[in-house]
Amino acid sequence: MPRHKVLLTVTTYPLPSRSYDELVCTAGILENGDWIRIYPVPLSFLLGQRQSGKMQSFKYTWMELDLNPRSDDFRPESFSPKNYDFRDLSLFDQIDTKNNWSLRKEICLKNVFTNLDALIELSKAPTNKSLATFKPTTIERLEIVEDDPEWKNEWKELRKQGDLFSQDKDPEILIPKLPYKFYYRFKDDSGKSSRLMIEDWEIGALYWKCLKASEGDEKQALEKVRQRFEYEFINKKEIYFFLGTTRQWHMRRSKNPFVIIGIFYPKKEIQLKLF
Repeated sequence: MPRHKVLLTVTTYPLPSRSYDELVCTAGILENGDWIRIYPVPLSFLLGQRQSGKMQSFKYTWMELDLNPRSDDFRPESFSPKNYDFRDLSLFDQIDTKNNWSLRKEICLKNVFTNLDALIELSKAPTNKSLATFKPTTIERLEIVEDDPEWKNEWKELRKQGDLFSQDKDPEILIPKLPYKFYYRFKDDSGKSSRLMIEDWEIGALYWKCLKASEGDEKQALEKVRQRFEYEFINKKEIYFFLGTTRQWHMRRSKNPFVIIGIFYPKKEIQLKLF
């Protein structure tokens, strides 16, 4: 297979797996503007890159690697790395945030949906579109729902059996289960109100950071998450969603198989009126 050059824009919160330790679903944009999903990516690989000082440069960094279309996934954007140790990976320039994310906008906002029903229609066969950039007309609020604080029993067993776990460390320490689910309630250009779950790694990492800063006070930690993802984002940022389908719900032909896998948030630009 030919090598692919990808601008990585998305990393989701990790999930346990039998074969690859915790997995992170990553997605990005090709040079021609098409979306691509890369799965699986072992969390241990990303943690290793963080330890070597490269983790922060992954997001919005051009990378080149060998990818194969996934034979077990009907979604056309889904690929898997040819080498799971990523020995063939080449890293290039990082796209910075200068001039209010101007270069990132040029790449990431080439094809933006504003109507959720139109996007959902394209997710149906034969197109099976499963990744897209979406611009909500209005974000109404961030909704936080309490969730099971522990992994499902079968997932716990998977985590204990993983070959890549450190043998002298409790698997629960490596990546904790988020005890809350986060959703955005928003309207599209038709005025229709929808709610989508946020699976971006960034909001999960922010919760744990805020919980630590709040000395374990969950209420205070959640208020800090809301401060950023609701008050700050709605009032100060021009928000776009990176949407992706879950394979399970897409295969079942759910009425809406999409979740928010990433958030694009340059500052709002003041429009000057000419008189």
